[in-house]
Amino acid sequence: MPSFTQSLMAGTAMGLVLALVPGARAQEAGAFQLSPVVVTEPDPAANTSSVGRDRLNLEGAANLDDLLRTLPGVFTRDSAQQPGFAMNIRGFEGSGPVNMSIDGVRQSFRFTSHEAAGFTYVDPNLLADVDVSRGAVPGIGGGALAGRVNFRTLDVDDVVAAGHARGALARLSWGSNGVGFQEMLAAGARAENIGIVGAISRRNSDNYHDGDGRSVAGSGQDLLSGLLRTTIDFGGGHTLSLGGVFYDNDFFANSYRQTVENRTLTANYRYNPGNPLVDLRINAYRNDLSMKYTGGSGTAIGRVIEDAGTGFDASNVARFNLGPVRVRSTTGIEYFHDDVTSRNGGVNPGEGSSSLLGLFTENTFSYGIVDLTPALRYNHYALSGSGVLSTRYGAYDVDISQGSVDPKLTLAVNVTDWLQPYVTWSRSMRAPTLQETMLGGDHPGTVSSSYIPNPNLRPETQQGWEFGVNIRQRGLLRPNDLFSARLNYFMMDVEDYIAAAYVSASRVYQFQNVAGTAKVDGFEAEISYDPRIVFASLSYTHTNSRLPSQLPGLGASQYTPDDVVSLRGGARFLDEKLTLGARWDHVSAGLVAGSNASFTAAQAREGGKSYNLLGLFATYQVTPAVEVNARVTNLLDEAYTPFLSTNGNGQGRTVYVGTQIRF
Repeated sequence: MPSFTQSLMAGTAMGLVLALVPGARAQEAGAFQLSPVVVTEPDPAANTSSVGRDRLNLEGAANLDDLLRTLPGVFTRDSAQQPGFAMNIRGFEGSGPVNMSIDGVRQSFRFTSHEAAGFTYVDPNLLADVDVSRGAVPGIGGGALAGRVNFRTLDVDDVVAAGHARGALARLSWGSNGVGFQEMLAAGARAENIGIVGAISRRNSDNYHDGDGRSVAGSGQDLLSGLLRTTIDFGGGHTLSLGGVFYDNDFFANSYRQTVENRTLTANYRYNPGNPLVDLRINAYRNDLSMKYTGGSGTAIGRVIEDAGTGFDASNVARFNLGPVRVRSTTGIEYFHDDVTSRNGGVNPGEGSSSLLGLFTENTFSYGIVDLTPALRYNHYALSGSGVLSTRYGAYDVDISQGSVDPKLTLAVNVTDWLQPYVTWSRSMRAPTLQETMLGGDHPGTVSSSYIPNPNLRPETQQGWEFGVNIRQRGLLRPNDLFSARLNYFMMDVEDYIAAAYVSASRVYQFQNVAGTAKVDGFEAEISYDPRIVFASLSYTHTNSRLPSQLPGLGASQYTPDDVVSLRGGARFLDEKLTLGARWDHVSAGLVAGSNASFTAAQAREGGKSYNLLGLFATYQVTPAVEVNARVTNLLDEAYTPFLSTNGNGQGRTVYVGTQIRF
């Protein structure tokens, strides 16, 4: 793909050239400091978790799914052959219950197959952090049932150290058991009022072996990715950031050799003049993704599915007082439109478009120890398109739209400076997707299975409660130690849940709204203690899902394990230059989606097998600029099948070594 390679090389070369500009100099205190554009700001009791760059570098570059599964309430579809990420929050996965984004850009690619209903494609080696919001999101990134996940890629401040004019970041790692080498090089610079960064990353892995020593077919990939971003300070509080993230991957999945290309372009403007009433952000973006079936054996060779999404959002944060009441008010709008086309697309839409409009306001009123945060979001969606049903049915058209008003209310009480109990009630909506509404065609290689659209699909809606407590205290047992904990219990009632069904009277398959109320409840805990000498953290999730079962083959099982535990701990030595630690993960059994012998109905049954994974890790700061690390995953070489996986057993014992250099 010469055009992609040339653009990467040009972008990286530009970053290196600017990094060597003699006129670039460090900024003085109080001068312009380039920083990533913040897409959204949570309310005081927002249920969020983050994975920072240190853990991403050590644990996430080779297997990000494995790391994300350690967050409370979060799971992923971990398929050996699929490099994309399908996030599951509180048992919801698939066509939009969780909104996923890269640098704030919605990832709306969906496809219908024997797999999750959609994936996000981004290189873990280019990530700066991953932010997860659980529950209803009234602001930017809303319009989903269970939450939002944002993958933020490297920016200038992630590459160039504070107080420096230029810098570079290089990562090189090697893994046994088919992982091979991974390389990443980023370079950036700051001048008086401009900053620029460029990065390129490469990964070429082979099939790995499971705990029994058997090779897992199709588990390798050939990935090339990169990014280019510049930020300009115009003075007077005006800042503009322009960026692009590029992803090209070749892999084997779903019985075919595939190529996925993803292009994410952003333009982020911020006006922050120092007036407490004005902190304005305007973001525009475009995302183009194409999936091509390039090899294999079957009639789907030559399949091309393309999704082009364009959108913008604008929001302002105002801070003011109403007498003794402190107010923080966020008001905004977001709009997203995507066009889907396919050639030889199987049961996927041949051509269609969808759009989502959101108007929102979120206001925190603080009086004494009480924070009251009412929020309101208006959603409106529209779907349109046309296609051919199957050999048994004719052409069809779809043109539907609907709106909803979704409130959220949080009451938090700051009992002390370290204890904050809270309660939240919320309502949210998830619009049906083009893939659900416009399902149609015949199963590849046969005309015995027909699929028909459902232009009468209604949106899913949920109402739910969350009861929790936040604890954050320094000096608990030692001076400057830090203890933090978040404990919460949630309940969600979902109306008009959408699931695939077999219509026996017509002998066809179709997505339908399930009658009645589907319920999910659970408990989440995130606890950590760090007195510097040692450190420990615990993540625990218990989920009780009574969602209808998805029909295998039109999507995949979305049920998460009943219980997931992740315990991480270690110690620091040699003036904290050396860190040694271990991580233990326990995954229990739980509900799985099965089907009867004639593949005519979905069933939920207790299944899966619990498993335990033990890993070790170490990092050593050789100099302030050079770090080396090593880790072992699945130390005991346990043979297991990852829960919520579509194919392939889990990876056997694997050794990783790597280095990160700043210069």
